[in-house]
Amino acid sequence: MLSKDKIQRINALAKKAKSVGLTDKEQMEQQELRQEYLRVFRSSMSNTLHSVTVVDPKGNDVTPEKLKESKRKRLH
Repeated sequence: MLSKDKIQRINALAKKAKSVGLTDKEQMEQQELRQEYLRVFRSSMSNTLHSVTVVDPKGNDVTPEKLKESKRKRLH
């Protein structure tokens, strides 16, 4: 999870970019923070998807094979 300070900094840079613009250094910082945010988000989403099992109305496991295979690879 991204720290509150980093999220606040992302938001502050976005607000400043809309109002007065960013320096080159601030633009680089913003890009780095965005990339870190995306890495954390994608990791979290992946963890969530790997804990999902899809079940049809009859109670049968219909989880896509691609997800099942990905889960198996994660366990090894």
